[in-house]
Amino acid sequence: QVQLVESGGGLVQAGDSLRLSCAASEYTFIMGWFRQASGKEREFVSRITWSRWSSGFSYYADPVKGRFTISRNNAKNTVYLQMNNLKPEDTAVYYCAADLSTTGWDTGPKFWGQGTQVTVSS
Repeated sequence: QVQLVESGGGLVQAGDSLRLSCAASEYTFIMGWFRQASGKEREFVSRITWSRWSSGFSYYADPVKGRFTISRNNAKNTVYLQMNNLKPEDTAVYYCAADLSTTGWDTGPKFWGQGTQVTVSS
């Protein structure tokens, strides 16, 4: 069982930046982020893949393209989400997720973190 531990959430003002981190207990092919705002369904934010045979590929949800950047440190089994120009609508609990394959990810990531709150005030 892969353990995921997030950190880096907080309260910021609109236009500010935050960086979320998620450390995994072991290597996983795909790592990424979802978020869930109060009263809404959980939604995909971003994901990144990496293996020794291929460079990392990253994907973003449309609302965060151009503002958020995902990256990973494979030596530390850690994924980061750099969030710039934050908006009040980015307020949500952000969850780290991981899976061993794209098929697994597409059917619902197998491993989840506990979530970290991000609040953006206007």
